[in-house]
Amino acid sequence: MNSWNNLPCDAEIALNARFSPKQRTALNWWRIKPYRNLDAVICDGAVRSGKTTALSLGFMIWSAASFHGQSFALCGKTVTALRRNLVFPLVRQLRILGFRISEKITKSYFDASFGGHSNRYYLFGGKDEGSAALIQGMTLAGVLLDEVALMPRSFVEQAAARCSVRGSKLWFSCNPAAPSHWFYREWILCAAEKHALYLHFTMDDNLSLSHDVKRRYERLYSGAFYDRYVRGLWSAQEGLIYPMFDPRVHIREPPDAPERFVISCDYGTMNPASFGLWGLCRGRWYRIAEEYYDARKSGVPRTDEEHYLALVRLAGDRDIEQVIVDPSAASFIACIRRHGRFRAVPAKNDVLSGIRRVADALRSGEIAFSERCADSIREFSLYVWDTAANRDQPRKEFDHAMDDIRYFTVTVLGRESEDPFFVASLRRGDGAHR
Repeated sequence: MNSWNNLPCDAEIALNARFSPKQRTALNWWRIKPYRNLDAVICDGAVRSGKTTALSLGFMIWSAASFHGQSFALCGKTVTALRRNLVFPLVRQLRILGFRISEKITKSYFDASFGGHSNRYYLFGGKDEGSAALIQGMTLAGVLLDEVALMPRSFVEQAAARCSVRGSKLWFSCNPAAPSHWFYREWILCAAEKHALYLHFTMDDNLSLSHDVKRRYERLYSGAFYDRYVRGLWSAQEGLIYPMFDPRVHIREPPDAPERFVISCDYGTMNPASFGLWGLCRGRWYRIAEEYYDARKSGVPRTDEEHYLALVRLAGDRDIEQVIVDPSAASFIACIRRHGRFRAVPAKNDVLSGIRRVADALRSGEIAFSERCADSIREFSLYVWDTAANRDQPRKEFDHAMDDIRYFTVTVLGRESEDPFFVASLRRGDGAHR
């Protein structure tokens, strides 16, 4: 029995009317010629292009139409991000279409019933190499991997290997990364060999986006980020990481006395240590002073206690809300907490998401720098992509003030997102398709 045919006529018409032709293909490929005998679908392209909404809804309708009593997997970088960005809006849409959903949040699965068919959908996070063990041993009738370019290869291959039920299919979505990325080279470039349908999306494929919203996204990015997230291309990062930093724009003093203070720290013993004092004034955070100590130049490494004394000097008599510290600096965090004056907070440390958030803060004017912060200003002109690496990463030099600025920006300003792309949080209500 094909459960799709049990959809009320008006619901099916409304469902297809909401989507662009490419979204409708992502939704229906499993049931139409010449695609229905393929093993997989891959949707990549620009952010906010509607690929995830169409793909996830198609996955659910396909599984309900084709199977009963089977297990499926929905995978994201983390289960938290998957719930927020995919499952929550998906469940809302499914209920409108007449699906009965029973969620087991603590057990990370939900059951969905429609047209006499009922199946179970497990949620998995594929954030690191150890994640493959979570899905190992399962038998699945299908898997959807959202933001697959952010997942380790071992997890993706293990998830694909679990799909051993006859008629099972693989569903992939992602924003582009570097052209050297394994998924691009082995799946997208080899889609025909993999017996997969490849669909490339642009923002024009999302009918819910207005012209003004599209222009806003175009203004947000430059360089390879523009190519990837606006044009949807797999392009390499090169050159300056923050080409938008402009001393004429970003070097300025707070117009009044700041009303709040935070310190951010990149810890080092032989490597440089960088501490930044930030003050909030009229809605903008200013880096008003900094401490930058390079043990290689002085020849004298500092102890944790000596770093703490430098922190105290930087703070002065100000009321510091929190000291945000490199999360790997466990001994220094313990030292700060032992003294009891400051609240030490381990920083959020997703490098690429952090870089994108700092770039956004520079463009939007959320952060500025006193001319006294000479080492930060110097590093902005020297912080570059490592073109020799086989993935996106900064070159590991001239990055200490850059790291502490990133810790501050993501932890204090950061839009709470674990997506590859922080502006996904700009979602515009029920009608906006991702």
